[in-house]
Amino acid sequence: MVLLTDKTEKRLTMQTGEIAPDTTTIRSLDWDRDRFDIEFGLQNGTTYNSFLIRGEKTALVDTSHEKFRQLYLDTLTGQINPAEIDYLIISHTEPDHSGLVKDVLQLAPQVTVVGSKVAIQFLEDLVHQPFERRIVKNGDQLDLGNGHVLEFVNAPNLHWPDTIFTYDAGTQVMFTCDAFGLHYCSDSTFDEDLRTIEPDYRFYYDCLMAPNARSVLSALKRMDQLGEVTMVANGHGPLLRHNVTELVGRYRKWSQAQAKAETSVVVFYVSDYGYSDRMSQAVARGITKTGVGVEMIDLKTADPQEVQEMVGRAAGIAIGMPPVSSKIATAAVGTVLAAAKSKQVIGIFESYGGDDEPIDPLLNQFRNLGLKEGFPAIRVKDTPTEATYQLCEEAGTDMGQLLTRDRDIKQRKALDSDLDKALGRISGGLYIITATKGDIKGAMLASWVSQASFQPLGLTIAVAKDRAIESLMHVGDRFVLNVLEEGNYQALMKHFLKRFLPGADRFAGVKTQTAENGSPILTDALAYMECHVVSRMELTDHWIVYATVDNGRVSKPDALTAVHHRKVGNYY
Repeated sequence: MVLLTDKTEKRLTMQTGEIAPDTTTIRSLDWDRDRFDIEFGLQNGTTYNSFLIRGEKTALVDTSHEKFRQLYLDTLTGQINPAEIDYLIISHTEPDHSGLVKDVLQLAPQVTVVGSKVAIQFLEDLVHQPFERRIVKNGDQLDLGNGHVLEFVNAPNLHWPDTIFTYDAGTQVMFTCDAFGLHYCSDSTFDEDLRTIEPDYRFYYDCLMAPNARSVLSALKRMDQLGEVTMVANGHGPLLRHNVTELVGRYRKWSQAQAKAETSVVVFYVSDYGYSDRMSQAVARGITKTGVGVEMIDLKTADPQEVQEMVGRAAGIAIGMPPVSSKIATAAVGTVLAAAKSKQVIGIFESYGGDDEPIDPLLNQFRNLGLKEGFPAIRVKDTPTEATYQLCEEAGTDMGQLLTRDRDIKQRKALDSDLDKALGRISGGLYIITATKGDIKGAMLASWVSQASFQPLGLTIAVAKDRAIESLMHVGDRFVLNVLEEGNYQALMKHFLKRFLPGADRFAGVKTQTAENGSPILTDALAYMECHVVSRMELTDHWIVYATVDNGRVSKPDALTAVHHRKVGNYY
């Protein structure tokens, strides 16, 4: 069943269907959500998935985003009389899943709200009205009757501190909210087309789950103690039914790799304050791109002993400023200060919540302890935009690169000298890749570029995982490949080899024109090609990006492409 809104508005539709015995999904499909409506790029919209489980008693698992208020409530009441709902299970309280909890409570005041202790605390601040509640912890069960025995799995930090999973032993369905999800909107309820959804599934993991890899592994360990999982009923995107083993296995593989990182940073934030959670995710993503591990912890729910242990084993600390009014969060910052060590690096960013603790007094305290800044303090003067999140990601990358500098130098020296020199004899041209996405522009000097196909015309580019432009070169993105001219490339090469501060304009002082795909064309380039990313292949330290060529032009037909000759093969 599909319900449509006025076509002059952004397309918001509803979809319902039985996914297992006595189990119905209510999916809110957001087809046109802007790719920069949140901190990580959306290319294919998103969904908000809610579920009804009917035994002798009935449970509603999660609600939807408030933008779907009337559509969702009409659909819900079309499925069931709200007076017949016995339980409302809150997987976690982020507004895109709990935005309509207050509305549901008004329709069904008799329901018992089920959630973790932290979720119930957050919900009290969200709905501002009394409600029946049942706090659950790992291993607790709720018997709905008719074989539907629900068991709860503690899954903190996936990706909020209040998260729980719910396993229905009767249907072998695991309800996981954000985990194992993806931002992908289509009419397909399930994951039939693995190849199509793979890029969005991985990107979603990298943005939200990779910074919490240890928490992912802990949740998977708890899941292993339950019965077989034949379906993952996630909170975003298609439900996992056809590829459960494969896609859950990827979470395990990716998280094990992240958890093995020799160096780590602990990122502190406040999940329900300002833009702290989104900005912290962007910082964390930038850090993980460098191969540095990340642990994230909410200042308002953190145990002091846990804070001390995390800070004690971390090489770096990043803090999103908490509200002045939160004594618990400010006390946790004091615990961080007490545990910090002089050899660590520190990065601080504002949360733009209207009540931020001031940055400078705290930063000076860390400086006095001997900590070095991993990135300049991020001060937010207006509502965060895509440029703000890119600034945070680049700041995180700078911190990670600072922490891995000595390791990288050591690895360079470790390569066999003869092999090193032989590999260095592989030459390539010199190019500048330029890209635009929303308000963000990026550029990178490249030499690992090669034509890869005739039909269609296509090329490949190797992009290091810790390059800022990597975030602008995902499937569906567009960029320009600018070809540098032999004998006339030094100025452009020198400019783009500079180390730019996070958020800095890469094109200041450079002559550019705008390509049809919106990316900058370097006026002094020998030639340019407008390209469209079709696929990516992951290697240990690079992404191989395959793109088709849509348009191009040569400014000097008789000139030659600049060539990059190396002497060693273990760095550029």
